[in-house]
Amino acid sequence: MLRRILIVGNFLSSHGRVRGVCEELAPRLRELGWTVVATSSCLFRPARLIDMLWTVWRQRHHYDLAQVDVYSGPSFRWAEAVCGLLRNLNRPYILTLHGGGLPEFARRKNRRVRALLDSAAAVTVPSEYLLDRMSNYRRDLKLLPNAVDLRCYPLNSHKDLQPRLIWLRAFHEIYNPCMVPRVLARLKDEFPSIRLTMAGPDKGDSSREATIATAKKYGVEAHLEFKGLLPKACVSQLLRTGDIFLNTSTVDNAPVSLLEAMAAGLCVVSTDAGGIPYLVKSGKEALLVPVDDDAAMAAAVRRLLMDQQLVARIRTASLAKANMFDWSMILPQWEALLAIVADGARAPTQPWLRKVPRTPTMI
Repeated sequence: MLRRILIVGNFLSSHGRVRGVCEELAPRLRELGWTVVATSSCLFRPARLIDMLWTVWRQRHHYDLAQVDVYSGPSFRWAEAVCGLLRNLNRPYILTLHGGGLPEFARRKNRRVRALLDSAAAVTVPSEYLLDRMSNYRRDLKLLPNAVDLRCYPLNSHKDLQPRLIWLRAFHEIYNPCMVPRVLARLKDEFPSIRLTMAGPDKGDSSREATIATAKKYGVEAHLEFKGLLPKACVSQLLRTGDIFLNTSTVDNAPVSLLEAMAAGLCVVSTDAGGIPYLVKSGKEALLVPVDDDAAMAAAVRRLLMDQQLVARIRTASLAKANMFDWSMILPQWEALLAIVADGARAPTQPWLRKVPRTPTMI
């Protein structure tokens, strides 16, 4: 039977933005024989919403179900509007929840969140964190983790850990990039050859400028290199130049960047924000420290640089964890769920929905 799906999310990598999970899923479904309609690639936010709604309507005869990304904040209204139109068109849809800020948003907007989740044929979450925090709003959440293509991240062949650090997130206050120069300042005298590369898009909230100013304040400019957003194909090249991956976020869910670093053989030192402790176990697959604690993060980096046996254990465990998130593991689960929704019987109480049996939790 012909499989036809509409994917609604942020397809913005062509504008220099981070490549979203929806942009990874769409071409893989096409390779499996699905007909995929995707929206939207409009950078201007109001135009993006209009494009999403127009595509839902204009392409209504070319898809049988939809998959809709759901974020907190103003973007939640977009999901509500898109799903409202899908209901009027009698099209079932699957929601995919994103973002470390969604649980707090749901606590404040309880009724709206519960209503939207209840209206879907199925709701997926990419992390154990959201599975735990959002299960009060719908009990049968499906865990479908963010995936990585391990073929793109050949294992780093470095034997002994060197003071070569990588930071790879957006320059935005929730990722706390200003913490990085403070960490470097605590390490540069003990490890004079330490180098750290920061790469990611500038989100326009002055975080990048503030990070540069902080680096100058602490006198670590010579140890720090700034790059912009890297094309996906260049991420693995950057990771091959490092041995330790830093993540300084204050709000987080299940960042793909951590999985990419683990797959490439880097040791991860991260804050314990949001879903990070659900993704990796501290002391086994990574070292976790409190949010905004530059002293603790510097101590964790120092510990790695001084203990090669610990490094070997973390590399082995983190690589095994990353292997669980390869697309070869995750894509069949996506296709199975989508096929069930596309072919499933309609629910009697809401005739435009499809019944979806509960699937076992992954990981």
